[in-house]
Amino acid sequence: MMLNFFDQFMSPIYLGIPLMALALTLPWVLYPAPSQRWINNRLLTLQNWSINRFTHQLFMPISPGGHKWAILLTALMAFLFTINVLGLLPYTFTPTTQLSLNMGFAIPLWLATVILGMRNQPTMSLGHLLPEGTPLPLIPVLIIIETISLFIRPLALGVRLTANLTAGHLLIQLIATAVFVLLSIMPAVALLTATVLFLLTLLEVAVAVIQAYVFVLLLSLYLQENV
Repeated sequence: MMLNFFDQFMSPIYLGIPLMALALTLPWVLYPAPSQRWINNRLLTLQNWSINRFTHQLFMPISPGGHKWAILLTALMAFLFTINVLGLLPYTFTPTTQLSLNMGFAIPLWLATVILGMRNQPTMSLGHLLPEGTPLPLIPVLIIIETISLFIRPLALGVRLTANLTAGHLLIQLIATAVFVLLSIMPAVALLTATVLFLLTLLEVAVAVIQAYVFVLLLSLYLQENV
């Protein structure tokens, strides 16, 4: 029996092996490898079409200098989407509910965009810290505020993904517990609660997909400012 609702977010260990490592490698096993044939099966065709459409949509507003990031960001989107959705299955673990993992994705990628901007266009990158036409007395204050907002970006990326998935999982756990408790006492109420649980699960699937997309979209916007 679960003593604490937050126990579901602890990284499970089996025979001394952290299962989080298995959860992180599982998505790459599920996707079919590209084929050299002229005609592919339906699954591979759908996968290629989805990846091409997503990459085109994501990098359309970005200048050609940032298109080198296409493979990285598309793979990150597929990875986050897969582990978010797989974490909704029973008896599974969602690695993206761990803030340490999300920050491990957010900080290096955000820092890479900042370094890229400082190297390629230092004047424009530093110009983001001070809006044009700022009155002279407000310049020091605005520079401090914009610098803080710049350094808080990776924290916002990681916390947003963690908080949304954690809140959804907790809500599903609470409502599922209520269904089991009410089943023997008030079956009609339990049936109504189970309907709400089913709708919430569908919503959580949408949240898992949207949060993966938002994470990568924000990274692409940071990249767009620095290329």
